[in-house]
Amino acid sequence: MRWPPWSGPSPVGSWRPGGGVTMFHVNHEPGAEIHHTDPFAVPSGQRSPVRRLRGRLAAPVTLWTTPGPAGLTVSSTLVAEGEPDRLLGLIDPESDFWAAADEAGRFAVTPLGPSHRQLADRFAGLFPAPGGLFATGEWRETPYGPAPADAGGWAGCRLDSAREYGWGLLVEATIETVNLAEEAAPLLHYRGRYHELPS
Repeated sequence: MRWPPWSGPSPVGSWRPGGGVTMFHVNHEPGAEIHHTDPFAVPSGQRSPVRRLRGRLAAPVTLWTTPGPAGLTVSSTLVAEGEPDRLLGLIDPESDFWAAADEAGRFAVTPLGPSHRQLADRFAGLFPAPGGLFATGEWRETPYGPAPADAGGWAGCRLDSAREYGWGLLVEATIETVNLAEEAAPLLHYRGRYHELPS
């Protein structure tokens, strides 16, 4: 799996409760230790400046879903107020979500919270999903796609256009409906890990 700008942490590693992904490497030689860094990572002096810049931009973690159902974790969602209100995001053009959304012409966007770390990893392809992505958890059925029942709200969007943008697909949509519950703390993606705002 490629490391795209629209998903969660790097796929090289393992998920741990409350902390996103921990990078590690196990050497099976006697007396070996577990290293909490990625042994395949590019040395810091050789990393792309643009990728490092992107890593320093904290972004809200959202879940995009569509009838099918299909879904994808996206951390490049932007809302533009206007008449009409619009939504943009960078997604994986090869994802199952995009194939289903392109056919349906609509999708739901759900801001995720700190309790959704495992769900975010699952839809980013970083955590096992036996039985399918929607097999666990409670879901609210909407005309735009399923939304996690415990989320603070969701928005229903009509797909307007999509075009290649860098290595991703820039999706533009019109927001047709917004359903918000109580104020909910956001889950943030920053420097390859999940974070939450201090309480």
